[in-house]
Amino acid sequence: MNKILASEFKLNETNVANVISLLDGGATVPFIARYRKEQHGSMDDQTIRELADRLTYLRNLQKRKEEVVNSITEKDKMTDELLLEINTAKTLARVEDLYRPYKDKRKTRATIAKAKGLEPLALEILEQTKTLSDIEKFAEDFITEEVLTISDAMQGAKDIIAEIISDNATIREKLRIYYNKYGIIDTKKSKNETSVYEMYYEYSEPVSKIQNHRILAINRGEKEGFLKVKLLSSDNLALHIIYNEYVNALNDIGGLVKEVCEDSFSRLIFPSVEREIRNTLTDRASEQAISVFGLNLASLLMQPPIKDKVCLAIDPAYRTGCKIAVCDGTGKVLETGVIYPTPPQSKVLEAKNKVRQVVEKYGIQVIAVGNGTASKEAEMFTVEVIKEIAKEDLAYMMVNEAGASVYSASKLGAEEFPEYDVSLRSAVSIARRLQDPLAELVKIDPKSIGVGQYQHDMPEARLSEVLANTVEDCVNKVGVDLNTASASLLTYIAGLTKAVAKNVVDYRNVNGKFKTRKELLKVAKLGPKAYEQCAGFLKVSESDNILDNTSVHPETYKSTEKLLELCGFKLVDVKNNNIADIAVIAKDIGIEKLATECGIGVPTLNDIIKELTKPGRDIRDDFEKPVLRSDILDMKDLKVGMELIGTVRNVIDFGVFVDIAVHQDGLVHISQITDRFIKHPSEVLKVGQTVKVWVMTLDIPKKRIGLTMKQPK
Repeated sequence: MNKILASEFKLNETNVANVISLLDGGATVPFIARYRKEQHGSMDDQTIRELADRLTYLRNLQKRKEEVVNSITEKDKMTDELLLEINTAKTLARVEDLYRPYKDKRKTRATIAKAKGLEPLALEILEQTKTLSDIEKFAEDFITEEVLTISDAMQGAKDIIAEIISDNATIREKLRIYYNKYGIIDTKKSKNETSVYEMYYEYSEPVSKIQNHRILAINRGEKEGFLKVKLLSSDNLALHIIYNEYVNALNDIGGLVKEVCEDSFSRLIFPSVEREIRNTLTDRASEQAISVFGLNLASLLMQPPIKDKVCLAIDPAYRTGCKIAVCDGTGKVLETGVIYPTPPQSKVLEAKNKVRQVVEKYGIQVIAVGNGTASKEAEMFTVEVIKEIAKEDLAYMMVNEAGASVYSASKLGAEEFPEYDVSLRSAVSIARRLQDPLAELVKIDPKSIGVGQYQHDMPEARLSEVLANTVEDCVNKVGVDLNTASASLLTYIAGLTKAVAKNVVDYRNVNGKFKTRKELLKVAKLGPKAYEQCAGFLKVSESDNILDNTSVHPETYKSTEKLLELCGFKLVDVKNNNIADIAVIAKDIGIEKLATECGIGVPTLNDIIKELTKPGRDIRDDFEKPVLRSDILDMKDLKVGMELIGTVRNVIDFGVFVDIAVHQDGLVHISQITDRFIKHPSEVLKVGQTVKVWVMTLDIPKKRIGLTMKQPK
């Protein structure tokens, strides 16, 4: 298995074996990726996860092979040739094809015929050494109380042959290859109604070329009753694959077998193969969509926080008014309330006075406006207020509020803010999303965040698994402050379960702030193994040991102190930020020499040096900052060719949606992203990225904006 994985991933076999050993020993992916680089050649977390997924598949494949071998052996039907085929099968589909003839079947026409004793007649027909009249004479021997006529006997025999052909693993494999290569997905409308699926009312595309997003759109259109979908190809060519395997006589008995081949194909094989082909396409499209969802989610979670700014959040609504919440630079709620600048009340002046009052009272620097219902009116109101206040450092940003209502109505929301009603909790969540997207969004089911496509059509378990892994990777890359992190955030830290994360918070509430990382070992149910996994990702800024506020793992503290000593520094120099030259000094001494003397590997040494130069650093600070606005455009203000700065809101298979501050995201089609060929927009763009775009097309009645990232000539 190690060899297979090393070959497939083009990795060193020893490194692969080490990763498997670490995973089997209970190590988490974030811990392996960051703190065991010497053992796996510095693979990133994504590669390790893909390796783990493939390992699971191969182990399941091996387990299924053993089950199939045991089952066939128990039936006393195993042969050396069959055993070799099963053991060398590369996929679960192939194993199931080989097992099909030996499975205990439900009641079929063939099993009924076999029960009537007609199998010898079927096998005699398949031999094709006799004429049809000889076979019919032979069939007289099978007439019984259950088989009344020769015709009944022949029909039963044909049913048995049809199933034999259908169970042939070679036939199925050849047909699968044939339809994947030459098959056509064909769609027709099933209702005389207009719908979003109109482009598929008369549509066809080869199986080998159809795009993943089209597969998902067609599936949804079929599910909603707008489309009829078929797999098409030349049935004659498909039948010849079967004829070549079974028809070996040119006489009337050969004609009979040919007739049975056609029945087997149309009644048994084709419906099954069509289902398999479409399921394979759907699985492929789903994996791609889930992968893109994961990439988008990671980009959203890793957006730089807006630190140390007092924030006013406006959660827009019509009838019930806009809820507001003021949070200080740490996310602490200072004030909440309701204003009514939107219809039907339209108390604009009163609302402006209220906003002006809180801006002055708390020194508001940024306003977060939710992008839900009434967001257009709320944004226009916000821009007017900002202009009237004329405060130089006051700006606003539209915040995606997807999932905010889910959080505010959840048990977690009620536990965190029992004194506020549901709508006010939502406003608080919007403010905190802007201040620290990662810390706030982990409280929400990732599926509710809305940065994917067709997420409601995805396999629930697989989607949840990938998104949970994405959140885990992001949280551990950033690390968390042990003394301020919520239980929701701590749950994603490597080695901490939901129960242990709650115990950490409970311990903190009872005993006050953690003074050191080592104090974690006093938390209930947090033993040495969990400590090993989690310690490096939990920072304690209050600790006397500056290393507790870095990503340096406690297991390498002594090595770190040795490194500092060899380079002429002490821990106090790290605390006072007086070791800017350590990387240069280490290079002069020799990285490999230092690594040997410190008893660690070169990758770990380099990571430690990086941490020592910026203790307590937040890697998100190195990323592109979100765009804060102070003015607004309307869609009618746009002109073809206009240059704009926008923010990528969603990356999908066929392009990206960009927020250009006109209440309607514009679409940059994949062909308009760059001059070079790309397979997917995610190769170039990510959620939250700031981009320069030009208006290419406008359809104001349909609210469609086509954008390009290629500068017009």
